[in-house]
Amino acid sequence: MPAVRHYALGMSETLYRRPLPSGAIAFSSLEGRKVFAEALAAGGLEGYFPLAEQFHTQSDPAFCGLGSLVVALNALGIDPGRLWKGPWRWFSEELLDCCVSLAEVRERGLDLEELACLARCNGADVAAVRGDATNLAAFRAAIASAAGGEGVLVASYDRSGLGQTGSGHFSPIGGYHRVRDLALILDVARFKYPPHWVAIERLWQATHAIDPATARARGWLAFRPRLQGIALGFSVRCAGESWQGLAERLTAVVAELSSGTEVASLAQAIVPLVSHLELRMPSAPAHREALASAQTALRDLALYRQVAEAIGAERAEAVTLLILAIDGILTPAQRAALKHLIRSGTDHPALTDELSNVRAQLAALWTHAKVA
Repeated sequence: MPAVRHYALGMSETLYRRPLPSGAIAFSSLEGRKVFAEALAAGGLEGYFPLAEQFHTQSDPAFCGLGSLVVALNALGIDPGRLWKGPWRWFSEELLDCCVSLAEVRERGLDLEELACLARCNGADVAAVRGDATNLAAFRAAIASAAGGEGVLVASYDRSGLGQTGSGHFSPIGGYHRVRDLALILDVARFKYPPHWVAIERLWQATHAIDPATARARGWLAFRPRLQGIALGFSVRCAGESWQGLAERLTAVVAELSSGTEVASLAQAIVPLVSHLELRMPSAPAHREALASAQTALRDLALYRQVAEAIGAERAEAVTLLILAIDGILTPAQRAALKHLIRSGTDHPALTDELSNVRAQLAALWTHAKVA
């Protein structure tokens, strides 16, 4: 057996945690415990316990967004509908590979819209708010709501704004002390900083920092479960392409759709996007049932039959779904031409949920295309 070689940095070149800066109260300190007890008594920690049950450390230095989302999805009790390991269905970072590939996340991290897209294609409703698009009172109210047990809030902030080393970071907010106006940051980079209490106004200011990747402010995301906690079947995926690259392809498709109202021409224009619509193979019985119901409703549409005639049955399901999902950017003439073809079926609950999911993901991509 060949000898194993270890290429290790010296102890002086490695890091073991950082001391919290002034203004942050360590969760486990005497003062931190006192703050916790007061917040608990005042009802500001109802959301803490589901998060604490599911809390973990991000598995890669660039995975703060993925780590925060894993905590949020599992705390919300959302069934991924897919196998994790053995017979178990459970969210882990390696399952969060729609929208942006794990290799790309490892290279550069995530921005606010990308994390929102990942949440949507894994069964959560999410509201993404830019720090400079609202006021302190709204931020405080969002924290109070999540701390009171209404969903999960993940903050996107610049560490330097809190006197910490590093730059952009995501972490869940685990609690709220109303009297002292403090928020509990459950830092998913536990190898760097422990959970800590910070002034809400200071954290709000840190959400105003500009993300160099988007030239827009950071902010926060509020998550809630959807579809009775079952992740959906169809999701937009950047297969072999960057987020921005797919946004550019979406722009090109929209430009091509600007003329013509015939179903055949619409279907042909949509075909290039089909490779980016993934149909997952669900493991959960309820997930399979919901997905099968949505597919049946989709195939019952007159639109599906015309699309299948135009491009063949193999890609007709995906193309039909995408045509329905982008109805908001079609011209009035195109929508009028399609109206009688989709009259029955689009109010079907399972299909409505699938369409809502795909529309939300495409909206995030569309936003990127417009600001690029």
